[in-house]
Formats: sequence, C-alpha cells, structure tokens
Amino acid sequence: MSMDASALWARLRPDARGLVTAVVQHEATGQILMVGHMNAQALAATLEHGRVTFWSRSRDELWEKGATSGNTLRLVELRVDCDGDALLVRAHPAGPTCHTGAASCFFRRVEGRDAQALPSDDGPPPGADPTFEGVFAVVLERQAGRGMTNAEGGSYVRRLLERGAPEINAKIAEEAGELCAAIEGESEERVASEAADLLFHAMVGLAHRGVHLRDVARVLADRFGHSGIDEKASRGRGEPGVHAPHGADGGG
Repeated sequence: MSMDASALWARLRPDARGLVTAVVQHEATGQILMVGHMNAQALAATLEHGRVTFWSRSRDELWEKGATSGNTLRLVELRVDCDGDALLVRAHPAGPTCHTGAASCFFRRVEGRDAQALPSDDGPPPGADPTFEGVFAVVLERQAGRGMTNAEGGSYVRRLLERGAPEINAKIAEEAGELCAAIEGESEERVASEAADLLFHAMVGLAHRGVHLRDVARVLADRFGHSGIDEKASRGRGEPGVHAPHGADGGG
C-alpha cells in the first residue's frame, strides 16, 4: 500500500470485516451512481491506478469496476465522512454504472407509503450540472428581487430582466457571435470564457420565460440514444413553421 493510502486508511474506522462503505457520485452531475465497499487493498488500488476498485463481499476478492465491461469509474476525488466509516467517491463514469445498463443503480423509486412498491423507472430525474444549477439559482434570486451585485444595490441580471426579451435576445446574439469568433481562431481559454457568457445569458432568457434549467436537461436526456439527424427531421413533421433540415449534416 502506498504511504498516502496507508495514512488515509489509518484515519478510517472499518467494520468487523475490515470494510468501509463507498458511495460513488458522478463528479459533474452529483448523481449517486452506486454503493460498494472498500478494504485497505481496494483503497490502495483505487488511489494507485485512479480507477475505482472495491472489495467484493460475495467473491471475497478485489473488484475493479468495469474491468470486464469497460464501464469504469475514473477517480476524481475522495472524501471521508465525519465518523470515518464511509467514503464519498467522486468519479467520472465511462458508460453506464449499473449492471442493468442504467446510468445509476438507483433507478427505481418508492411510491406512496408502500415500501415494497419499487416500480421500474427509466432512470433518475435528469438534472443539470451543480455549477449551472447554482448560477441559475442566483438568476432566479435576482428575478425575485433578492440580492445585489454592487454597492448601490443594483443587479445586472435584474436590470436585464426588467428590459425584457429584446434586450435579453440582443445579449444572447452578441455572446453567440463572440463565441463563434473565438471558435474560429482564438485560444481555448477564450472559447471557454465566451461559452460561459453565452450560457449565462441563455439562463437569463430561460428565467424570463419561466423555463427551468431542469426542463432543458430533461429535453437533452430524452434525446440520448437518438440520431441528431432523425431528431431534427422529426421536428419538421407535423409542426407548423418547422421544416426538416436540408442536407446531410443534421447533428450528433
């Protein structure tokens, strides 16, 4: 075991079998993906190789998640709970985590008061990245008249919302143009910066129309597994004012 793993393990409080609970969380979305168990060997392997490894209680052996299926979990961060008997493993999944093919093992929900009622579900409610959710929450706070961003009590977001769709649309178009220019030939940092500006102003537009960021995430989630060309073409059938795209380049 490496020195770092040894030092960390010494701070933990494993159970009688020498195991601690390991809760795996998607590093970008915050979604809980699965729960497993680690012993000293599994923790050391996880830290050494950067791929989440558990101790299989049924087989009594080390188990690297995805070693056979390819659906690995790349370690991003480890956190220890206050009692030292559990780990929060923030990881980036390569493919679905659950053996059923679901993104998360927690794809069934309890409904009503019947704890035995676990209906199948297509998956967890789609959500947005926690960073985006946080920014959008601030936009909604400003829309509600709460908070300020300068010494005089003014708020850029509030002012933009008060001026309505024309002003918001102008900013979105401006930021989109700047992003296009950055993509054309500026640095990666400028591309990221301009993309952030565009996404921020798009969130202001969503708030203006009363559309939540989760609504957008739900639409994107529904499109997973569908051809972008077919999806665009389907929007052109039976919808007034919407036409199927011309040419073959229809998207993902």
